[in-house]
Amino acid sequence: MKRAPLVLTGTVLGLAGVLTFRSTPATLALGGLSGATGTTTTVAGASPPTTSTTTASSQPTTTVAGATTTIASSAARSATGPVVNYYYGTVSITVSATGTKITSVKIATLNDGGNPRSQYIDQQSLPMLVQQVLAAQGSQIQGVSGATYTSEGFYNSLLVALKSLGLK
Repeated sequence: MKRAPLVLTGTVLGLAGVLTFRSTPATLALGGLSGATGTTTTVAGASPPTTSTTTASSQPTTTVAGATTTIASSAARSATGPVVNYYYGTVSITVSATGTKITSVKIATLNDGGNPRSQYIDQQSLPMLVQQVLAAQGSQIQGVSGATYTSEGFYNSLLVALKSLGLK
């Protein structure tokens, strides 16, 4: 019982210290992520999925209900997935491939509304997601812990882009 007033006083002082603590938001540089400034940047018409061939060759294509799927060939080509809303903003992915090999994955559009927390999460998670796609050479990626919404938006845009290229 002799310690009770001391413990109670320490608890009240500790709680008061926590409640009066003020922090300022950190300013983050988003490096090489295009469109990550809180404004939407569109590359190569990102809203509908598009397929473009960079080398001249005749590739067989199949059109089903307005969607064009290009059958994998040895020509270099790229496709941009649709702009996907991922709760904190929107994201769109561009995938480039030669044959059945994915050669690059880029962020076509990114708009997080200028939210500093979302910018920080995007800065950390998007490069990891790009590396996972390149390593898996397809859509079998793990996502990033702590960036569930960003991973889900990235994945949904990626699936459409890969399907447009005739890849999985």
